[in-house]
Amino acid sequence: MRLLREPLLATARSDRLRGIAERSRLTRPVVNRFVAGNTEADALRTVTHLVDSGLLVTLDHLGENGRTREQAEHTVRAYRSMLTALTDSGLAAHTEVSVKLSAVGQSLPDDGQAIATENAYRICEAAAKASTTVTLDMEDHTTTDSTLAVLAELRKDFPWVGAVLQAYLRRTEGDCRDLATPGSRVRLCKGAYAEPESVAFRGPGVDDSYRRCLDVLLGGDGYPMIATHDPAMIEAAHERADSHRRTPDSYEFQMLHGVRPDEQRAIAASGRRMRVYVPYGDDWYGYFVRRLAERPANLAFFFRALVNRS
Repeated sequence: MRLLREPLLATARSDRLRGIAERSRLTRPVVNRFVAGNTEADALRTVTHLVDSGLLVTLDHLGENGRTREQAEHTVRAYRSMLTALTDSGLAAHTEVSVKLSAVGQSLPDDGQAIATENAYRICEAAAKASTTVTLDMEDHTTTDSTLAVLAELRKDFPWVGAVLQAYLRRTEGDCRDLATPGSRVRLCKGAYAEPESVAFRGPGVDDSYRRCLDVLLGGDGYPMIATHDPAMIEAAHERADSHRRTPDSYEFQMLHGVRPDEQRAIAASGRRMRVYVPYGDDWYGYFVRRLAERPANLAFFFRALVNRS
């Protein structure tokens, strides 16, 4: 299964395979495990269920590598509408949003970073009005410096904007040290993009890096957001949180919608904060492929579901 990861990730960039997947009547029932639905109303139903179960939520309006200003504007409007809906439904206190900068203009030529900064600022304004927060998702390594620069700019007016760091990148331990500052919200994940070995660890090196980064963040002055489904990393987080005398309200765990829901509820029941990453929207293909590639169990689940439905 591990040998399939990089070829599978490569299919996330294929417009032809995207079209096949989107047209297949077999795919959508499987996608529904990981994606809340296409519409704002679908997402709100999922958020309501999770919040009623004692969980926190971060919402991702799916879409990345936007190719036009119009696509970026569509994404901004979707986030601002969702933030208004979260306020109106009483869910904003338990729900934030996650934003991919490539979806709001970062990928555009020439002035993409400036466009993304302006558009992300507008989303942050709506989040501030809703009394909630925004986290900037991290994408492939070529965007890391740009994303951190946008983060620094946004934090001038919105110091609560969250960062995401990926433990498989060789640079990340240093980035953790830079961002482990008072009030700094940092989500630590392993990483889900196909990266060259020159910039990324492979195999056990990823877990070793994750543990080192955990120690930096939990030993720092910020608010760590520990994004993992790996039981070994969860146990390592418990140990390091205890050794650094972290109180349960000073950090949180995060997992993806549809992955280990029983463990999500168990962590919440233990008195720790547990946030579920909930994607929604039409542009689900790239996200879905990365979920399949992350864990062999996800890929096996997909193949079983296709066989059962064929």
